[in-house]
Amino acid sequence: MQAAGTPDTETATPSKRSLARRLAPIAIILALMALVFTTGLHKYLSLAALAENRALLGDYVASHIALSVLVFAAVYIVAVVLSLPGATILTVAGGLLFGWLWGGMVSVIAATIGAYGVFLVARSAFGSALTARAGPWLDKLASGFREDAFNYLLFLRLAPVFPFWLVNLAPAILGVKSSTYLIATLVGIIPGTFTYSVVGAGLDSVIEAQRAACGGVEPCKLDLSLSSLVTPEIIAAFVLLALLALIPPVAKRFLARKGKPDNTNKTAG
Repeated sequence: MQAAGTPDTETATPSKRSLARRLAPIAIILALMALVFTTGLHKYLSLAALAENRALLGDYVASHIALSVLVFAAVYIVAVVLSLPGATILTVAGGLLFGWLWGGMVSVIAATIGAYGVFLVARSAFGSALTARAGPWLDKLASGFREDAFNYLLFLRLAPVFPFWLVNLAPAILGVKSSTYLIATLVGIIPGTFTYSVVGAGLDSVIEAQRAACGGVEPCKLDLSLSSLVTPEIIAAFVLLALLALIPPVAKRFLARKGKPDNTNKTAG
């Protein structure tokens, strides 16, 4: 006979197995992140590395265009899933190697797939459990976010001040629907992705200008950074688009408050 208060091993074991299954993808991602950073592979996701290998990459793309697109998309997806700080560099690389149109399209698709993968893993591992344990404040935030999830997600995707990895995780914790997340992500990253793809398409001229400034002296140290390529006007355009995305939810809340009866002037009795 089982003693009172003793956990049932038959029910406890499946629970532990369920937890292990939910946390396994997170453990794999963390292990891969550690591998990438300890081996220094993340250093290749830089404009300097892209410029140094421009000729080699260009020749390979010209000879194996279909395979190049598939490899590029796979690398992009992995970079997003592992939350590596190089997704923007990859978008620039896509514009440089495939042209702004095709590079932008492949980057949008790859970024969306990678972000959706992170969303599914985070929601499975932490979403409902974290929301349930976090208390009323997070539940209130989640309910408010879900009311206008599409527009809030558009704002988060368009605003250049929020890290891409954070925007991938937050909706999963706040209980946003998969379909809403997927569509808002796809639409929200289009402006920024194509902007950086256009920047990449014009990177050759920047590289050649800096090489010309070296006067043929090798090695020629190239001074390339996103801050020098992305103008304040581009940043301002992102901010404006993000603010436009907030208009519908803000207007909805304003109209809802305006429609409520005012009880402040009522007296008792």
